[in-house]
Amino acid sequence: MLTIHYGNSMHSLAHDYPATLLAERAAPCLSLYQLTHRQHPDNAQDPVRFRNLVKQLAASLRVKYPAGDIPALLRPFETLAEDRDFWNHAGDGLAVLGARDFFRVYRLQRPVAELAVVADSFHVKPLMRIVQSADRYHVLGLNRQAFKVFEGNRDALDELPPIAGMPQTAVELLGKVPDDREGAHRAHRAHGADGATGVTRHGTDVKQDAEDRDTEHFFRAVDAAVLKHCSQPSGQRLILAALPQHHHLFRAVSANPSLMDETIDVHPDALSRDALLERAWQAVLPHYLQRLAGFVESYGAAASNGRGADDLRAIAEAAVAGRVETLLIEADRLLSGRIDASSGEIMTADLTHPEVDDVFDDLGESS
Repeated sequence: MLTIHYGNSMHSLAHDYPATLLAERAAPCLSLYQLTHRQHPDNAQDPVRFRNLVKQLAASLRVKYPAGDIPALLRPFETLAEDRDFWNHAGDGLAVLGARDFFRVYRLQRPVAELAVVADSFHVKPLMRIVQSADRYHVLGLNRQAFKVFEGNRDALDELPPIAGMPQTAVELLGKVPDDREGAHRAHRAHGADGATGVTRHGTDVKQDAEDRDTEHFFRAVDAAVLKHCSQPSGQRLILAALPQHHHLFRAVSANPSLMDETIDVHPDALSRDALLERAWQAVLPHYLQRLAGFVESYGAAASNGRGADDLRAIAEAAVAGRVETLLIEADRLLSGRIDASSGEIMTADLTHPEVDDVFDDLGESS
């Protein structure tokens, strides 16, 4: 039995792209993209448009595949169409990919053009753009009691679900709050000289030391979890949002190379979501512009010495020969057809045919 998992729960683009989505898979591969809406009443028509796109998939499947195979391929899509709770919590865009014994749903933070494609591989160009975009980042909201992680781009910022298997609060992790009453009572009874220094230690000092150790323990665990589950899979920049007194300790214990020097000096709970988005984007913007400028400069240098091209046929031949180092693709441009895997020849055809995808999508997969 095929289990359906919706994108922000068990599966994410950071984990699935490229290995899972570009893996060889038995045809047909069904790819559906749709603009969605976050708020009512705009989102009321989203399930209707989704069903219409599923009908397009069905029509394409009937061109080549046996009628008996089609219901099983479309059943997960139809189940999703009926999930009212899912449609009430949509993002700005939706990607749904299905094949035999495979189904993925991704809520997207940016709009995508509507598209329903049946081919011998998934249409992943819109996802490629999202995963590889320089404007994506994480925000870590942190205090001594709990943490939360947000994922954003220039247009949107959403809180991620709790990290699986990772306690979200100090109480869950340490079994006590950092300033627990029992520890405080014990601390106030501790007086006398410190054996190592001869300095008299008062109860409040001992209590503070214990709290600092608990905080350090919690921050280390948070850092390890965010590195493993967010930063390493995605490669995205990480912005720390916390009160100023917590920045130094977290940076002292952090081993995350994605942690930015730029910070947000308040906890996210003290800001509206729009204000948090604005603060985060201002931190990321200079790096985003610098990366774009680097791509333009690199292409200019490569083109000047014969190692760069903007001719589609030349690029296709280089791609199938494994001679492409960096490929820049127009995100919204689509050319129906396919690329011959041995020669790089471009063959245009009707996108509704179940063996035809987007030439630019094929280029991205080949490079």
